[in-house]
Amino acid sequence: MANPIKKNLKHVHELLAEGQFIEAMETYLHDDVELREANNAPKKGKKFNLDFEHDFIKNQLEEFVRYDVKNIAVQGSNSFYTAEMELKMKDGSTMLSEQAVATEWKDGKIYRERYYHA
Repeated sequence: MANPIKKNLKHVHELLAEGQFIEAMETYLHDDVELREANNAPKKGKKFNLDFEHDFIKNQLEEFVRYDVKNIAVQGSNSFYTAEMELKMKDGSTMLSEQAVATEWKDGKIYRERYYHA
């Protein structure tokens, strides 16, 4: 049997590559998820994180450019990958983020995820 985390992670990456952040979150975030940016406090709960993302897209994002995934590893209930994301912001700036993403999965959903940025 194929590892369900690998299958779900592949689908997450496909959605992100198309700029479908909300769909990825609605589909794959656990209700009790905690998402954490670097050393910031975790953002807790699926609803809170969806509201946060909707607000970001509405108020700050002008255009999605790309999300490229590299270096994927899955072991047990954990996954890790690196990615580059490029966004055009409403203030005229370009956000280019290189990140490493460490994820703990539970019941086929993202339960704890932490983003390390450069």
